Amino acid sequence: SFAYFTIKDRLPQILTRVIDTLHRHKNEFFEEHGEKGVEAEKRAISFLSKLRNELQTDKPVTPLEDELPDAALWNQYLDYQRNLPNGNGEPSWFQSPWLYVECYMYRRIHAALALNPPIDNFDVFKEGKAQNFFESQEAVIALCTYFQELLKNIKDLEEKQLQEELLKLLQVSLWGNKCDLSFSAGEDSSQKSSPLQSLENMVPYILVNDMEKVWSLLVNAKKNRTERSSVRVDIILDNAGFELVSDLVLADFLLSSKLADEVHFHGKSIPWYVSDTTKHDFNWTIKQLGSANHMWMSRCGINWEGNLKKGVWVFRDHMFWTLPHDFSSMSEIAPDLYAELQKSNLLLFKGDLNYRKLTGDRKWEYSVPFHQALSKFHPAPLCSLRTLKSDTQVGLKPGQGEQIQASEPEWMVSGKYGVVQFDAGL
Repeated sequence: SFAYFTIKDRLPQILTRVIDTLHRHKNEFFEEHGEKGVEAEKRAISFLSKLRNELQTDKPVTPLEDELPDAALWNQYLDYQRNLPNGNGEPSWFQSPWLYVECYMYRRIHAALALNPPIDNFDVFKEGKAQNFFESQEAVIALCTYFQELLKNIKDLEEKQLQEELLKLLQVSLWGNKCDLSFSAGEDSSQKSSPLQSLENMVPYILVNDMEKVWSLLVNAKKNRTERSSVRVDIILDNAGFELVSDLVLADFLLSSKLADEVHFHGKSIPWYVSDTTKHDFNWTIKQLGSANHMWMSRCGINWEGNLKKGVWVFRDHMFWTLPHDFSSMSEIAPDLYAELQKSNLLLFKGDLNYRKLTGDRKWEYSVPFHQALSKFHPAPLCSLRTLKSDTQVGLKPGQGEQIQASEPEWMVSGKYGVVQFDAGL
């Protein structure tokens, strides 16, 4: 299965890159922290080398020994895996659910640094995320320019035109999800060309297209808004770099078109899946845009800084997003987060990992309804914008998946296909 190749090949590659990154920063650690920095780097590398060996030799998954706030939840989850009626008793790297051990690896990478001050705040993936952003400059410029031109007469657009623009920006945000560094094991995956030019050609690759439903929901919410109520959209972020910029443009469009009054962004509280967005990445990206020497890029950055100051944009992170649990257990494990999401009119879940957690990462029949696969996770109406990079997919028409499978065996993992899947949650 694709899961097998991920554990066998991709994850050890990612660990090797992390170790190399620490090696390369040795002098910097010495300059900043003296011998203590170098000692910490050595300890972190030895911790990660041991982790890589455990993975490659299919050792049992061990309880976390750190005192970090989420450790108890991880260890309870390990007990749960040990006691599954159809499990092997002792979960190991190759004899466990893929989602679980993959998340577990990233949590162990975090521990390798968190337990080794003074380098405990070093993000081993930061360079790759920054590089992805800079290498996507042309696409970022094209998108910011398009958007700023659109803003000039957004107040004069008729409803039909607004709808067209929303669908366009939803698609840019969808295909922006192709730029994923964990998928390419950290290799270059930047967006080189203008994302807007190829949208027409990409429509046939959207296997489920519920964009009209997203539009209807937002338009109705706008019409039913009262003096006291505001329309809130939440975006559960995926990758930093170009994808994040495409999400920020979409969020700005929602405010500027008055389809939403506030947008809440949800990111990761620790470095995760190589290119996932943390608070630092979020703020750094907006600062980079604001200080760019391109007029429309800097206009975007400055406006977005303003949205954060005014409180119409809010960034939140929560420990739950970096736990191994499916979203169906959020109300039980993180009732505070679930209650927060219930305040939203629309939840937009970006990317493949969020899709896997929405659907429990199971080997579903392709035609199982999306609503059913969510296993009662319904804090608010939600929509998944995802390019396919793992072999779980639901909500297709009967025969649709099998038909593509016949001509393209890799269709579920190539990133070539996408879905915009909506669930009203009723």
